[in-house]
Amino acid sequence: MTIQELREARNKAWEGAKAFVESKRDKDGLLSEEDAKTYAEMEKKVKDYSLEIERMEQMDALENEMRKPINTPIVTKPATDKPKDVRTGRASDEYKEGMLKALRSNFKQITNILQEGVDADGGYLVPEEYDNRLIDVLDEENIMRKLGHKITTSGEHKINIAATKPAAAWIEEGGALQFGEATFDQILLDAHKLHVAIKVTEELLYDNAFGLENYIITQFGKALANAEEDAFLNGSGVGQPLGLFADKGGGTVAGSTTTLKAEDIISLVYSLKRPYRKNASFIMNDQTVASIRTLKDNNGAFMWQPALTQGEPDRLLGYAVYTSPFCPVDGIAFGDYQYYNIGDRGTRSFKQLTELFAGNGMIGFVAKERVDGKLILPEAVQILKVTGKAASKAGA
Repeated sequence: MTIQELREARNKAWEGAKAFVESKRDKDGLLSEEDAKTYAEMEKKVKDYSLEIERMEQMDALENEMRKPINTPIVTKPATDKPKDVRTGRASDEYKEGMLKALRSNFKQITNILQEGVDADGGYLVPEEYDNRLIDVLDEENIMRKLGHKITTSGEHKINIAATKPAAAWIEEGGALQFGEATFDQILLDAHKLHVAIKVTEELLYDNAFGLENYIITQFGKALANAEEDAFLNGSGVGQPLGLFADKGGGTVAGSTTTLKAEDIISLVYSLKRPYRKNASFIMNDQTVASIRTLKDNNGAFMWQPALTQGEPDRLLGYAVYTSPFCPVDGIAFGDYQYYNIGDRGTRSFKQLTELFAGNGMIGFVAKERVDGKLILPEAVQILKVTGKAASKAGA
């Protein structure tokens, strides 16, 4: 039989099996033991057809593979040079060469190629790769950029959230439907300006352009990352992002304690709703970590679990722990930080100031960015307020 004939036979057998079941059901919709055995044999026949069809399809595929010629003659002319990826604009080699030439000449020799990608803030004087590497530095240094949800915006970014959800209700048969109301709210991500500025000597520009490039990127990246992380944790929302620990708009305060105990940490974990605990982690200050590392449970075992792999975070009650010098010493955060949204407005811009410090023989560089951050669901992050020292054992 051909594959097509087998398929037709399988379909016919399956239709017969379905008709048999429908005709043999009793008043309770069940099959007798004998009829169930008959149906099982009919179902097995359908499966046997499927196995045979699959076997024949594999045989056809192998047969087609065997028919291919073993040696295929070369009919095209061998290529001598592999085509190179052509980069344009600020990513081109000419643009980078022009940038280095401008650095070495104290920005007295600026070629036309540097005018590509002009923006109002002077960003045209830095190749495109600078932005990418600076973002890498920010991600590496800033724990909130690692844990939060990042968005690139071109204007005010509105995020819709459900303020109240409809509830289900039981009704009698034929009873009237009860209509609840679901309300929705909006969170607005704006753009707050952050900048960092440094001065370097003209001699440094003349002597080591490559070293200067890496130095500027590293120092700017660290400075911006530190300012961002501080704002993402403690920001007031006025002229800066709104932080996780903000009194209004930050995480939900789960409780407070004057003497930190193991029970407080356990209560903090379970104050967070179960769906959020799946991706949750702790954020705390190093001083708080020093206190928590002395805590033991009722069995005398330390609650702290050091990381087994280098580079991985330590764990507390099985959840990852991230530390930040900007985290308040009187607060511990536990939650899913994907609900903290970070909105980057466009790309970061760079500007060189040749005239401002000319009398001192120095050149200024400025990096600017516009960014905002907000926790869109306060219940996704729980905060424990700590006002005293830690105890050494649960219940102490």
